[in-house]
Amino acid sequence: MFKHIKSDLPASIVVFFVALPLCLGIALASGAPLFSGLIAGIIGGIVVGALSGSKIGVSGPAAGLAAIVLTAIGTLGGYQNFLVAVVIGGVIQLIFGFLKAGIIGYYFPSSVIKGMLTGIGIIIILKQIPHFFGYDADPEGDFAFFQVDGQNTFSEILNTANNISLGSTIIGVIGLAILILWSHVLSKKGKFFQVIQGPLVAVVIGIVYFFITSGDDKYGINAQHLVSVPVPDSLSSFLGQFSFPNFNAITNPEVWVTGFTIALVASLETLLCVEATDKLDPHKNVTPTNRELLAQGTGNILSGLVGGLPITQVIVRSSANIQSKGRTKLSAIVHGFLLLISVIIIPNLLNKIPLSVLAAVLLVVGYKLAKPALFKQMVKLGWKQWVPFVVTVIGIVFTDLLVGIGLGLLVGIVVILIKSFQNSHFLHKEGEDVDDGKIKMTLAEEVTFFNKGAILKELDKLPKDSYLELDVRKTTYLDHDIIEILEDFAIKAKERHIDIKLISERGIVKNPESYIDFFNNKPKLV
Repeated sequence: MFKHIKSDLPASIVVFFVALPLCLGIALASGAPLFSGLIAGIIGGIVVGALSGSKIGVSGPAAGLAAIVLTAIGTLGGYQNFLVAVVIGGVIQLIFGFLKAGIIGYYFPSSVIKGMLTGIGIIIILKQIPHFFGYDADPEGDFAFFQVDGQNTFSEILNTANNISLGSTIIGVIGLAILILWSHVLSKKGKFFQVIQGPLVAVVIGIVYFFITSGDDKYGINAQHLVSVPVPDSLSSFLGQFSFPNFNAITNPEVWVTGFTIALVASLETLLCVEATDKLDPHKNVTPTNRELLAQGTGNILSGLVGGLPITQVIVRSSANIQSKGRTKLSAIVHGFLLLISVIIIPNLLNKIPLSVLAAVLLVVGYKLAKPALFKQMVKLGWKQWVPFVVTVIGIVFTDLLVGIGLGLLVGIVVILIKSFQNSHFLHKEGEDVDDGKIKMTLAEEVTFFNKGAILKELDKLPKDSYLELDVRKTTYLDHDIIEILEDFAIKAKERHIDIKLISERGIVKNPESYIDFFNNKPKLV
């Protein structure tokens, strides 16, 4: 785990700065104590990070659960009663993990997952524009189109025009310039600029700017435009920020309904995030989904017991980790410790960080998730890919994450059903040939994203230093999702010294450089 510590430590600092305002903002949007968001972030980093099989996924409180939490606290008669539901939700997630329900994550098409990442990227940008200009009426963690304050994403941006804070805007622009300069110029100049991350420099400059302009009515930054971490004045007041579940409420049926809802939504968001982070991972690691549910369940039980919000794996933190070159779970764990140490030792210093600087960091994260080039790429792949993609993006931007995913999945299923009307066969794998040591896999006439789980499982089982013979001569339709799986596996195959021979009607190709290029040049297959 410490092999890539030079990459993981800088990445953990970036994830820490991304997670800090989101933990506080999601707690505020949920109607829960601010410290509850930090508890969830700490446990999500340290406990879930340690137990998870994901190398680059980061867990913490999720914006997608804010509306459920807000409603449940009022319905159940208080936050301590709600904590019982969080513990129950964690137990149910453990049951999901033992029942191997994690396989559900494999049944989301690639176009929908890409739409999810792009939609979240757009949402991050739109939601951070007000904070960038010093208009902080809406909590950082409110990512839904219809906001808790009665506004929506676009009306909030329009309101920003009349509420710009000059000081916040200036340091926001400076912070964004530092991030762009660091990423595109300085990081290529030497190891120092690779170890010291741009977001850390931007935050430090932001704190310095606050002190320099303190008391200046025009260029200074007011307290409402700064991070707001609870500041205990003694050990007893710090411990007093923890809440504990009122287990007398366990006989209330509504507590159980809420617990099951939390388990279902948190598990679904986690599985979606796992699929998305694996797709973003440049090293193409495959996260064991059942183990992830067990880790999340354990984290939610512990979070509920000490007063934290529900936890899921979160794409915003995870993508920030990947973009910052995080390689192992150490980055997620260290970010959790940074949250813990900072709220104990330096809460006053944290409260000098301008929100506009952190908004600049998130703007960069959002842009990298929603690059315009991706839209062009999806259009080139044909209507079967770009229609579910666009529907997912629009759904997420104008509703919320789960509704957008649901709409994209529905359209994706309709597309597959249209194609499946013409083809009926699925995956077929031949047994191993013991005599020559070759493993032979024959893809059937029709292979769609429904076969992702089976193919991923078979490819992941291949031993090191083996030989795979992949026969696609009978295949008339090969979904782009399957091509991407083969593309990703080619990277892992090199690392595991697996030789691949691709047999097609066009001949035999050994260790193809690009499956996407190969199959896209064969109209009969795609």
